[in-house]
Amino acid sequence: METDITFEEQYIKKSKTYKMLLIFGMISILMIFAGLTSAYVVSKSRPDWLTDFQLPLAFLLSTLVMIGSSVTFIVALKAMKKNNRQLTMIMLVTTLVLGFIFVFLQFKGFEQVINDGYFFTGSESNVTTSFLYIVVLVHMAHLLGGFISLLVVIYNHYKQKYNASQTLGIELSGMYWHFMDFIWVYLFLFFYFFK
Repeated sequence: METDITFEEQYIKKSKTYKMLLIFGMISILMIFAGLTSAYVVSKSRPDWLTDFQLPLAFLLSTLVMIGSSVTFIVALKAMKKNNRQLTMIMLVTTLVLGFIFVFLQFKGFEQVINDGYFFTGSESNVTTSFLYIVVLVHMAHLLGGFISLLVVIYNHYKQKYNASQTLGIELSGMYWHFMDFIWVYLFLFFYFFK
């Protein structure tokens, strides 16, 4: 009986350590986006600033998809805590698919911006769209970490490494995924309302 308690205590300690490390990492990522949005605010005084720029519909749709992917991740974790392995796998794969749809819609948004005659770099670019381009690409670069962790979680779940009492990998991946969702919603609202 004492061995079970020791294992449980070790698991809790390991869980707290990993979550704390992830939180520190997320704080540093948050600082990157705080710096980028602050630079965006400062750049508003430039003469080439676009005051009538509208975000493409694809960015709104991608935001809704990203929120949906957070919901499916929550359902996956709850299902795992009830040992519903099949629903967990369905929700994890759905989260992954929604993540890919999010990225696809981001590129569709870029395409719409270019079709509207706004370019991200070069002589025909302006500071407004250049910032949009940089911020979205930095977000997608960080989201790549979310994809990698999600693929690892799906693989580990397939190999039956999780159960109702051991969900640390799913929890950590979910925390990061929700964080990237929060960052994108913040960025979308920032670009939508700050003109």
